[in-house]
Amino acid sequence: MATTTALPTAFDRLVDRTDLSKSDMNNLIMEYLITEGYPSAAEKFAREANIEQQPDHNSIQQRVNIRESIHRGDLQQAIDLINDLEPELLDNDKKLHFSLLRLQLVELIRASFATTDTSAVAKAIEFAKENLAPYATENPFKNDLERAMALLIVPREAWSTQAPLQPSSSASTNPQSTQNQFGALYELVDPSLRRKVARDVNEAILQSQDAEREAQLRELARTRAWAEQQAHDTKADVPAHICLGLHEEGDADHDDAANGSSNGQDAKMAGNGAG
Repeated sequence: MATTTALPTAFDRLVDRTDLSKSDMNNLIMEYLITEGYPSAAEKFAREANIEQQPDHNSIQQRVNIRESIHRGDLQQAIDLINDLEPELLDNDKKLHFSLLRLQLVELIRASFATTDTSAVAKAIEFAKENLAPYATENPFKNDLERAMALLIVPREAWSTQAPLQPSSSASTNPQSTQNQFGALYELVDPSLRRKVARDVNEAILQSQDAEREAQLRELARTRAWAEQQAHDTKADVPAHICLGLHEEGDADHDDAANGSSNGQDAKMAGNGAG
């Protein structure tokens, strides 16, 4: 039985005529590895791609150490490392400093429910009074602080249902049950908050070092997803699914993720800025 081969569309022909510079692609990849904090991969890629300018391994590793401290909930170490690297950063960025301190309070409250030490709760309250109370005169800091303090009245049983924060843990939990237990406060104890704060810190450090806050590849991915959606909305002559060619043909699930066409925040764009 004969098979029918789809004829190339005008879009396909345009793509075929597009000349991509290998050096530009290499520079985009290198910038991504440096910005996102992959020092070993950046050094290896620089050698393989014959990129003359070598990445500053020490500078990248310092940001990696800060990120890892936040990811494991050691906020005091993260703050100390930030102050060593960029002494004026937290003094000049009150919002970032508050987000770090609030997360540190959340971690102290979390720890107080995981111990029989009755003084742990008092330590968390004292930390809030000394470090976060000065922010309480301003909104939205006041509301955010009040929500964090509300974690103190969450039943101890709720904390035991929370998913383990360390990848090495083998404990099994029901995420939906945890969300129900914490209600509107769940976002404060969800591991994604650590990742968000770490990302904000990384971007702030890069900006303070006169570097781009975000890798250009991320912006390109958002722009591409937005442009594809606009093309479909206006009934332009483009394929229903534009494969990036990163996986085996027909592997739609993988290509959807690569295309940035998920419902995540990175795939959204409004006006000239990213969502």
